[in-house]
Parts: sequence; C-alpha cells; structure tokens
Amino acid sequence: MNIIPTKLEDVLIVEPKVFADNRGFFMETYHRPRYQSMGIDWQFVQDNLSYSVKGTLRGLHFQINHPQAKLVQVIQGEIFDVAVDIRPGSPTFGHWVGEYLTSDNKRQLFIPEGFAHGFCVLSDTALFLYKCSDVYAPGDEGGVLWSDPDIRIVWPIQKPIISEKDSRFHCLSELRKDQLPADRVHL
Repeated sequence: MNIIPTKLEDVLIVEPKVFADNRGFFMETYHRPRYQSMGIDWQFVQDNLSYSVKGTLRGLHFQINHPQAKLVQVIQGEIFDVAVDIRPGSPTFGHWVGEYLTSDNKRQLFIPEGFAHGFCVLSDTALFLYKCSDVYAPGDEGGVLWSDPDIRIVWPIQKPIISEKDSRFHCLSELRKDQLPADRVHL
C-alpha cells in the first residue's frame, strides 16, 4: 500500500496493493491495522454505494453534528473527486483538492472530518463506494454550493447534472460556524 499526501493536510491518496494475473486481480479495499499504521486511524461504521450517469455532480456534502471521515473509491467507471477544507481556523480553510479515481487506477481518497465532499462522473456510468466514520443522520446534512466562486473548483465538466437540493446550497462564506461540522476527536 502506498500513501500519497495531497496539498491539503490529512487528505490522502491511497494506492492499495493489487495482485493481478491472467485471471484478473485481487486487492484489499480496507484492512484496519494496515490503514492505522499508515495514519488513517478511523473506525468506519457505514458503507455506501452510489450509481451515477455521466455528467452527474454530487456535492458538496457534509454533516454538521455527526461529521464523517470518508474513504472513497470507484469500483466501475471514472470520477473527479473533490474535498474542500471547511474547518474554521484551518490555514487551508476554503481550499480544495481534486483527484481522478477510476476502476483502472484503483486509487482511494481518504477525507477526514471537517471537509465537504463531492464528485462528478466522467464515464458513461460510475459505481462509487465509500466508508464513513459516522452513520448518516437525516436532517444533519449541510452543503456548500458546488460552483462557489470563492473556492473556484475546476470541475472537468461544463454542464453538470445537479440535484435540486445541491443547487440550493450556499457559498462557504455565507455559512456560520454553527452550520459547519462540529469539532470532535476521532476514535
């Protein structure tokens, strides 16, 4: 397993070890002691699977009182995955990092609590799998507008397909501290 730092502290690219031969491949998608030894020391309690069509943009999502660290990967297709630092007081508050995740490169992205998360689909369809450190809490979800002009994410699509809910999110500068993820120590 290889860990690659990004320009945002604690957001990490994970390259799992892949064992391939003429039959196909095998890889561990998560092994807690190994991930802990590499600095990803979170207890994941929920797995989610998302299916989306080309041009779909989901995000930028977070939970307020039940923040989630996420370990994300594509199991079919290609996406551009984005994490935005929304931790008040962070020196990189409002900064973003993006990574291409594909079923071919088998990379994962680790996103700690305190970040908004989103992705757009570049292939005809994509299956996107992710682990979360807290369960989804209805009514606790927050969001940042995907096209926030202050954050200036360079999305690799021109006219994304966006849900009504995601299109109504506010810019980061319009959110109060109590509308951002709560600070807490992870397990």
